[in-house]
Amino acid sequence: RPKRRDFVLSKNFHTTMTKHFQKISKYKPSVLQGTLHLEVAKPRTGLAVEHPYERHALSILSILAVLLIGAYLFFVMSSVFHVMARSDALAEIRAIEGSIGGMEEEYLALAEEVSPMRAAELGLAPVADTAYVYRPGNTAVATTRAQEI
Repeated sequence: RPKRRDFVLSKNFHTTMTKHFQKISKYKPSVLQGTLHLEVAKPRTGLAVEHPYERHALSILSILAVLLIGAYLFFVMSSVFHVMARSDALAEIRAIEGSIGGMEEEYLALAEEVSPMRAAELGLAPVADTAYVYRPGNTAVATTRAQEI
């Protein structure tokens, strides 16, 4: 049996391959076997020339992007802090209103001068003039103040 190397170097291999290539070249190549002609007939020099401001454009655009991102973060964080401060202020207002009501009650108890005339001045009404309202349905309605989160 001949060795493979001897077969490749033999004349028989050469003539067989030549006939095989000639047979292949008779067929028309398909569309998918076409070649791409990527060579440019006339070289373009428009993109090869550097514009005088091109070096500074990237640095200016990157600085502008950093400034815009910083401004965006600043405004988002400031709005969050303002909402937090508003809710704290509303809680403090409720606490102050409650303490004022307690102080008024304490003042009236210490003054001991609550007469019918003084009560009318303060807006108090006798129990006989009290009217009650009946509301059918769900009375557990949660009310919120306007523009509150």
